[in-house]
Amino acid sequence: MTVEKKAVPNKKKKDEAKKPEMSEEDKKLQEDLAMVIERLKDDNPNLWNPALQALKSEIRQSTTSMTSVPKPLKFLKPYFDSLKEIYEKIEDVMTKKLCADIISVLAMTNAEGRESLKYRLLGTPGGLVDWGHEYVRHISGEIVGEWDEIPEAPESEEQKKVLIELTKQIAPYQMKLNAEAEACDLLMEIERLDMLEQYVDESVYQRVCLYLTSCVPYVPAPENTNLLLCALKLYRKFGQAPHAMRLAMQLNDKKLIEDIFNSCSDWSMKKQLAFMMGRQNTVVQLNDDEDDRNEDLVEIMSNTQLNANFLSLARELDIMEPKTPEDIYKSHLENSRPSYASAQVDSARQNLASSFVNGFVNAGFGKDKLLLCEDGSKAIYKNKEHGMFSTTASLGLLLLWDLDGGLTQIDRFMYSSDENLKAGALLACGIVSCGVKNDCDPAWALLSDYVLNDKPTVRIGSIFGLGLAYSGTDRLDITSHLCTVLSDPKSSNEVIGVTALSLGMIAVGTCNTDVTQALLLTLMEMKETREASLKEPFAKFLPLGLGLCFLGKQEEAEATIAALEGLPEPFHSMASTLIDVCAYAGTGNVLKIQQLQHICSEHYEPEEKNKENKKEKKEKEEAKDDKADMSMQQAVATLGLGLIAMGEDIGSDMAYRSFGLLLRYSELAIRRVVPLALGLLYVSNPKLNAIDTLSKFSHDADPEVAYNAILAMGLLGAGTNHARLATMLRQLAQYHAKDANHLFMVRIAQGLVHMGKGTLTLSPYHSDRQLMRPVAVAGLLGLLVACIDVKQTILGKSHYLFYSVAAAIQPRMLVTFDEELKALPVSVRVGTAVDVVGQAGKPKTITGFQTHTTPVLLSHGERAELATDEYLPLTPVLEGFVILRKNPYFEK
Repeated sequence: MTVEKKAVPNKKKKDEAKKPEMSEEDKKLQEDLAMVIERLKDDNPNLWNPALQALKSEIRQSTTSMTSVPKPLKFLKPYFDSLKEIYEKIEDVMTKKLCADIISVLAMTNAEGRESLKYRLLGTPGGLVDWGHEYVRHISGEIVGEWDEIPEAPESEEQKKVLIELTKQIAPYQMKLNAEAEACDLLMEIERLDMLEQYVDESVYQRVCLYLTSCVPYVPAPENTNLLLCALKLYRKFGQAPHAMRLAMQLNDKKLIEDIFNSCSDWSMKKQLAFMMGRQNTVVQLNDDEDDRNEDLVEIMSNTQLNANFLSLARELDIMEPKTPEDIYKSHLENSRPSYASAQVDSARQNLASSFVNGFVNAGFGKDKLLLCEDGSKAIYKNKEHGMFSTTASLGLLLLWDLDGGLTQIDRFMYSSDENLKAGALLACGIVSCGVKNDCDPAWALLSDYVLNDKPTVRIGSIFGLGLAYSGTDRLDITSHLCTVLSDPKSSNEVIGVTALSLGMIAVGTCNTDVTQALLLTLMEMKETREASLKEPFAKFLPLGLGLCFLGKQEEAEATIAALEGLPEPFHSMASTLIDVCAYAGTGNVLKIQQLQHICSEHYEPEEKNKENKKEKKEKEEAKDDKADMSMQQAVATLGLGLIAMGEDIGSDMAYRSFGLLLRYSELAIRRVVPLALGLLYVSNPKLNAIDTLSKFSHDADPEVAYNAILAMGLLGAGTNHARLATMLRQLAQYHAKDANHLFMVRIAQGLVHMGKGTLTLSPYHSDRQLMRPVAVAGLLGLLVACIDVKQTILGKSHYLFYSVAAAIQPRMLVTFDEELKALPVSVRVGTAVDVVGQAGKPKTITGFQTHTTPVLLSHGERAELATDEYLPLTPVLEGFVILRKNPYFEK
């Protein structure tokens, strides 16, 4: 039986059938173009110019969609090489240039290399922009490629000049066509941002500056500084002082900040700038004229009204009623009644936890039901000795920012015979003054006498109090006074550690040479006289103090890191890494992050088992010590990953993925610090994936991993009243009911989540997340570095280090004033911020908004805008304190 074969259709015929037939119009165009090429091939020179003019006309008239090549370019593709040959035989200069123009345009779709640019330079000068936007974009790309290959030599200058001349045609053309981003990219690539100013007018400067500032996280130094300076120059040119001030604060350039402030002539605008500087903890020298009005500006910069404005917000939100720790714990919601055994779990430690919770929850409100009532002293005496220190210090949190009324209420404990009460009162004075300046300098007057006190606890209270009260001020008299403690032979390791932290907080981000030299000298003396003390937990605060001096200063820290070479190895590695990560805090520097990941990827394996003789036993013990020592460097590197990446969202997400791997595969020392790094990465920003990760590790078999995970949960939800976190922490309290240390950490975390009854934040970023407050970062690092050895510090007798976060506490509110600084309630829309960089037209900057009347609370990632045209804000970012001006063109 024969099977009939099916006929297989010819593939070639099938493909031909698929091709769409060419329209009559296209056929005619193809024939016309072929005829023009034939004319050009003719030996008669008189035909060449008309033929080229016809080609030019056809190409320029062709229209196309965004997705297809223009028809003339498509049909001329086979003749590209022929046109190049024709170009060579043309002798007339003008005709030759016209031919070069056409070849340059055709090279967009035909050529390899940079023939488009080559023939552009041989073509008609000045005719570049006549060929359309796509051609201009293509030439821009080839200019950048050519620029990168030009060698750095004097003879190359002529070549660069030619490319710059082309750029001078391209940049203004792109500005007109709303392609500002492309113009900026071209000028950035050829390193000529200085040319931008002449092409930017009032209609586009805002879009240009927004693009330049949004590029800053993605370019290396010093290019990032150049971008900011260029944008700042444009803002000043168009009279936008608040925008310029934000960039000057981002650059951390005090002279520039002073110049912008003093050159502003609008008095209401000056007040607005003073509010912005107050939030950043920046105080500048004012011009001497206008003495009376200058006092108002100094008051605003010094945050003296912060407490009064915060309390008016609290009254508006009706949350003045004090809360007790039990209101936060909500023990009545627990499933089972606590047994007698669990009720007896270290009651002194639970009393101490309640003091912290009471302080955090009622922070800034000036009243509570535990300490500031008639029998408040009873609550203090319920604690053990060192517990009384922290409990008394919690008064500082309750009376936060209230210098006038707060210090008088603390004064009754200042003269106590009990050193713990006295030390707590001294620290409370420092906490009250946190971020608030006063001409009388009450904190300095009260605390300076106790810095060299015979009792170490009193010393610590006064030194740490001074560090918090004057953080970010870089006061020479205070730093020189504290430096005497470092050289005092009576100073214990703990006193020296706290002094180093305080010095770092006062001189944060200033590269203060006196402080750095004093700390380096102390480290060298410790190495020579008491090297064993370098292994103690408080030794880490010396390199932390050095790191804080160079916070965000990048390369400027290199000399100090080099000066640490003489230190013994395990401590040297940890110290240099700690200073390095502080220097790059918030920069998102990818190369530094890779270095830190490399440090974290090292494994220190113990030696293989051999015969158990004495020599080998000794070697094993040494190997074990090395492993433990190097783990400190790894712990600091892990914390550094969070510190460097916290500045921008993409870096944060990538760091979060790295932490997931570190938690699974790394050494125990790294696993213990990962929760702290996560807490820093998402501080006051309760992201669900981070909450779930921390919740999982709050039940970890290693207690230190669990302690830090619980604390990090508190940091994530700090000041948010996050319902899911609150529920998780209540469940954790039940789970860890019989373990005093775990329960202590859970209580602290609960206090942090409900901090200020949900009105405060610990986030160091503000002003639309563009500015980082160095003082806030210093405060957070003080606590997190202490938590690397959580058992010896926070869970030992040094729990007062929790108050380090007082430097980071800020209200997350928006309050509006009129030009006389009287409260002015207006309608505002509050919604999720939308990135509008490079978008056409006037896109919406927020989404999913709700309309409220000021004052209002702003959560992480939220943005506000006025809901009415009746007033004009004097600052582009509606956060903190905003002055409104009547709109002269408003009609009801």
